[in-house]
Parts: sequence; C-alpha cells; structure tokens
Amino acid sequence: MSINAIDHTAAVNQPPGDWALIDERRDFLVVAKPERMLSVPGIGPEKRDCLIHRIQLEFPEARIVHRLDWDTSGLLVLARNARAHSFLSKAFAAREVDKTYEALIDAPLEPAQGLIDLPIGKDPERRPRYRVDPESGRSSQTRYRLAESVEDGIRVILEPITGRSHQLRVHLLAQGRPIQGDSLYHPEAHRHARLMLHAARLVFPDPEHPTGPKAAYHSEAPF
Repeated sequence: MSINAIDHTAAVNQPPGDWALIDERRDFLVVAKPERMLSVPGIGPEKRDCLIHRIQLEFPEARIVHRLDWDTSGLLVLARNARAHSFLSKAFAAREVDKTYEALIDAPLEPAQGLIDLPIGKDPERRPRYRVDPESGRSSQTRYRLAESVEDGIRVILEPITGRSHQLRVHLLAQGRPIQGDSLYHPEAHRHARLMLHAARLVFPDPEHPTGPKAAYHSEAPF
C-alpha cells in the first residue's frame, strides 16, 4: 500500500453471485466482482451478461478501466465520465495503481517472499492458456509473500507489477504452485468449488484530487 493513501473502506459483505457497490464518487465507482462473471461481454450471445452491463443498469455512465478474469473475484474501479476514464487509464499505464491479490496454493513457496520475473505469452497449442515464454513473451513481474497456513493450503499475497493476462496464475504455476481451483492450470482443480484468487486491495490516484492522497479500498477474500 502507498504510504500516501487514505483507506476509504473496510471489508464488504457481498451478495453471493452478484456485484457489490463499495463506493460511489463523482468521478468513479469501486465495485466487487464475484467469481465466474465476465468483466466485459465475450463473443456470442451467451457471453453478453457481464459486470459492466449489470452496473450500467444502475449507473449508465459507468466505463470499464481495467478487468478481472471471469473466474477471479474482487475489486474494480470504473470511471463515470470521459475525464476520469482518461485519468485512470493513464494511471494504470504508468503503474501508479497498486493492486494486491490473495490466493490459496497447496504448499509453501521458497523463499517465503520474493519477486517472480518471467516473461509471459500466449500458448498457441493450448488456448486460452498462457505460458512462460523466454523468446517472445512480454516482460512480467510479480511480488509475493506467504501470509498464513489455512486448513486446506497456504495463503499467499500477490502484488503484480505488470498486468499481463493470467500473470499471477502462470507465475505461480511456474513455481510448481498453481492456484487452487484453477481449471486451466491446476491438475486437481475439481477439489475446489472456485478459483482461489481474489483482488483484495486497490489503491489509485483520485481523479478529483490528483495531487492528494491516493484512494485505497479493501474487499475481504471469500475463502
């Protein structure tokens, strides 16, 4: 978390299977997305239902700034006007946004904290999977630290420096520790009812007060 940030919220109680509004500001909304919901429409009528369409039923002006995978739950910020959309998009591109995820894995990583620096690219033979690709992959970095042992695994805190597709999932797979419940990368995904990955904390510059303290939000992991 940035030391120049004001935490506007504590954990949120989220209705099962639906999005939750955490904060409503003049320039942005902060919401919690459930697992197994697209952030934006996919290809085909069966993939039209998504987070942005549901939010726009209540906030027609809402605009997507960033996304979470279909099976990842957690925090998203959405812009409410063109100025805020441009400001927040530039903040993400400039890496001025801090994102923290929680995940469950089967066994501890060694060492207990560190940096995973491995390039990631598409896996053309196993779409929609991605893979570590030293030759043509894009530079990708993830900070991690072990948090605690739980009944069925190890909780790990993840801070992506870059924002590649499937980055956290591929980086942990490369360490021999795929995320529990991951139907693409874990060989025993059936042991868990969902992907155990949650976007738990989001810290970003406030479009209304760009030189002031950052806004910080937290959503408790549902696992």
